[in-house]
Amino acid sequence: MTYKAPLKDMLFAMKHIANIDAVAQIPGFEEAGYDTAQAVLEECAKFNEDVLSPLNWEGDKNPSSFKDGKVTTTAGFKEAFRQYAEGGWQGLQHPLEFGGQGLPKTIGAACGEMMNSANMSFALCPLLSDGAIEALLTAGSDELKATYLENLVTGKWTGTMNLTEPQAGSDLALVRTRAEPQPDGSYKVFGTKIYITYGEHDMAENIVHLVLARVQGAPEGVKGISLFVVPKFMVGKDGSLGARNDVHCVSIEHKMGIKASPTAVLQYGDHGGAVGYLVGQENRGLEYMFIMMNAARYAVGVQGIAIAERAYQKAVQYAKDRVQSRPVDGSMAASAPIIHHPDVKRMLMTMRAYTEGCRALAAGAAAAYDAAHHHPDADTRKQNAAFYEFMVPLVKGYSTEMSLEVTSLGVQVHGGMGFIEETGAAQYYRDAKILTIYEGTTAIQANDLVGRKTARDGGTSAKAIVVQIETTEKELAKSTSAHAQAMLKRLSSARKALIDVIDFVAGNTKAQPNAVFAGSVPYLMLAGNVFAGWQMARSLLAAEAELAAGNDAPFMQAKITTARFYADHMLSKATGMRDSIVEGADCVTALALEAY
Repeated sequence: MTYKAPLKDMLFAMKHIANIDAVAQIPGFEEAGYDTAQAVLEECAKFNEDVLSPLNWEGDKNPSSFKDGKVTTTAGFKEAFRQYAEGGWQGLQHPLEFGGQGLPKTIGAACGEMMNSANMSFALCPLLSDGAIEALLTAGSDELKATYLENLVTGKWTGTMNLTEPQAGSDLALVRTRAEPQPDGSYKVFGTKIYITYGEHDMAENIVHLVLARVQGAPEGVKGISLFVVPKFMVGKDGSLGARNDVHCVSIEHKMGIKASPTAVLQYGDHGGAVGYLVGQENRGLEYMFIMMNAARYAVGVQGIAIAERAYQKAVQYAKDRVQSRPVDGSMAASAPIIHHPDVKRMLMTMRAYTEGCRALAAGAAAAYDAAHHHPDADTRKQNAAFYEFMVPLVKGYSTEMSLEVTSLGVQVHGGMGFIEETGAAQYYRDAKILTIYEGTTAIQANDLVGRKTARDGGTSAKAIVVQIETTEKELAKSTSAHAQAMLKRLSSARKALIDVIDFVAGNTKAQPNAVFAGSVPYLMLAGNVFAGWQMARSLLAAEAELAAGNDAPFMQAKITTARFYADHMLSKATGMRDSIVEGADCVTALALEAY
């Protein structure tokens, strides 16, 4: 099936949720207003629709392969990556001084969504490079930046993130990879890393691995972890590539989804030690790695939105083509396309509303990131940084869990044909599953939301963001439309439910940790639901204003209807979620272990 980038909806979110013209007031982004965004997105759509999307199904049927220590990517990927790099897409939101285009994340995130909708397996390679670039920009020495950044930013080389080991999944305190200091200031790295996305491939001439390891004598636990750059090929002082470093791929995984993306097991130091270079200071590796992790977590949330959009498009097309059964209202005398049936409409509207809500949530977060990193006013940077940091686990956790429901509904719309691989619907469902797992499971995102984002300051930061919803409620109250009044009712109720849960979490995390963490994922899902619903309310108000001005009535009416659906079918769940978190903790942990 062909993919068509949802440019109208992306630009609507960029204009009315992210306020791209306000982002363009930030020094350095003056040329990055709405018109620029539209031009960039339209060009990005062409590349993704014409080049990457046709390779998606091929990658699922004929994944990357491994032989004699080498990985061969799916036919067409290498050429597509060359076009991607030559088009400047890798450097879209990275600094001009290193060969990037210096555009805001607000624009970059939308382009990332398109790429992941078109071909998620392909998109994972640039995603990891983005994380490596951000880590080096923040913590790398001038020498490391000069050696590696331009080639990463231009897509000449690619980057990876090496955290996980066989005995250390999400518990990085158990990392055993070791780094031995050398007289020349470099280190020799020894160990095994698993689940390394694009840890080996044939699409670029060098791979820059960012590796967590322990220097000899370092403290135990996470306080003794350092971060190192370990290139696949050594880099000379003149920038030329030299000898192969002592890091080798020993196998790639066989996965249920994202099959064209090679997930490597990398062995460091079997032949004397892999040469590595310290990033920043010793024993601060986890701090630096979290720069990559936060970038990747947001990007994975966007992946959830992207795969949901792709599944929705395919389900709509099938529902319009598949003829079966007469409509229940008797409006047609013969069998009709299934899109006429109320339950199919319910499924499609659920897919649509979730996707639009999460897209708006991510757009608002991206704009906050841009202000947090580039706004000239210190207080504005601080406020936006707090907002963005709070949103990251929601964008990652809520959007990816949402994508599972949406891609499952996509299969369901297809009926029995959805269970048949040849229709393609199942691929999106399989691809989506990893999103709730890698870069930190949903539970890990929820633990972050509970501990760092809520309990640490007694819920102050969380409530400060929730207060902003009340401003939107006041705007809804001014509207006389039935849709706005319904949204006001649902949003207000959902906001109050969220405040109750924030109070419960802030007040009980120390005294009753099991009770709080029993509801940590439901808390994340409630918060994601409410904040996405808030953005849908803002969308509704913006669409009503555009409609009143006579602008694109069919599109604006669809935006209003979708927002109303979100209110009635998603936000309406908030009070029940609140009850299960605040009042339902005991039964989560009550069952005796031997009874399981």
